[in-house]
Amino acid sequence: MQIKISTVFVDDQEKALAFYTGKLGFRKMADIHMGPTYRWLTVVSPEGVHGVELQLESIVGFDAARAFQASLYESGRPCTAFVTEDVEAEARQLRERGVTVRGEPIDMGPIKAVMFEDGCGNLIHLVQPLVLPPQ
Repeated sequence: MQIKISTVFVDDQEKALAFYTGKLGFRKMADIHMGPTYRWLTVVSPEGVHGVELQLESIVGFDAARAFQASLYESGRPCTAFVTEDVEAEARQLRERGVTVRGEPIDMGPIKAVMFEDGCGNLIHLVQPLVLPPQ
């Protein structure tokens, strides 16, 4: 068994696609319209694990997802985390691309991290591991 797809709820799939590809440098993987209202949309990271996709799932018409997303955002909790080797450089690059980064990276023990906004209703935790996992 393996993790293949992780989902992020977004308020606008077109806006999300533009952000995740244009600002983060991800690549569109799948864009399939399934009927009049459903769109299966995924992106991949060129630096990520091969075969792992991030689904950009619309909250339109999905009240439970809208409430969940709003609750996470309002409480300051990230919906997911992305990993980088240099969180300070990555945060600087995100700011240069116009991304709202919340504060400066802080040392949190085994990680250094900062949050940023995706503009689609989510906070994303950007994490740099400081301790390598056991081999």
